[in-house]
Amino acid sequence: MREIVMDTETTGLDPKEGHRIVEIGGVELFNHVATGRTYHQYINPQRDMPTEAFDVHGISEEFLADKPVFQSIAQEFLDFVGDAKLVIHNAAFDMKFLNAELDWASKPKLPNDQALDTLAIARKRFPGSPASLDALCRRFGIDNSAREKHGALLDSEILADVYLELIGGRQPDFALSNDGPRKEAGDITIWRPRPRPTPLPSRLTADENAAHQAFVATLGDNALWAKIAKDQL
Repeated sequence: MREIVMDTETTGLDPKEGHRIVEIGGVELFNHVATGRTYHQYINPQRDMPTEAFDVHGISEEFLADKPVFQSIAQEFLDFVGDAKLVIHNAAFDMKFLNAELDWASKPKLPNDQALDTLAIARKRFPGSPASLDALCRRFGIDNSAREKHGALLDSEILADVYLELIGGRQPDFALSNDGPRKEAGDITIWRPRPRPTPLPSRLTADENAAHQAFVATLGDNALWAKIAKDQL
């Protein structure tokens, strides 16, 4: 199963008010394991950067001046995402901006059900507790010391760790087969190894077994090894 843990930074809170995306970051997971493949893009919003937004992410209008506009990277972004599930903290916010940008670029929108909201998962698991990304890092002991300001790629990398903890651990499934017990969001199960259909043959040779039996015989009837041998008869 392919997933993209994703985050965006913007000039404001609502694309209907003319605000735009200025950064997109994404981390690819396959079967809940990071593949090392990422997506990162700064975007020229073709507008000013409000002070309130700059205080959050530190991305200036001057820094973005030579960056590509969204329309020029839209297809590359869609190709990276494909039909992967998008894991986003407060997904409604990011999806609202992504689909506005895609619409302005005359590209197909992303279905809202393609997104999985980690904020909703956290609120369901820990009702009444803080559910911000920083709060979840504190809860799970995840190092976010590099997060002095918001950044789309860094926040995606941190969210990937948070997401795996939310669904049951950073290594949620050691099973190699696809039909074993799986962890899903909100449904935490514990993986246990299955018994082998055919037991492995003993690696003990006949000579070693005879030597062991001879040694056990010298220990007397009350020895632990002697009791084990009787139980196996």
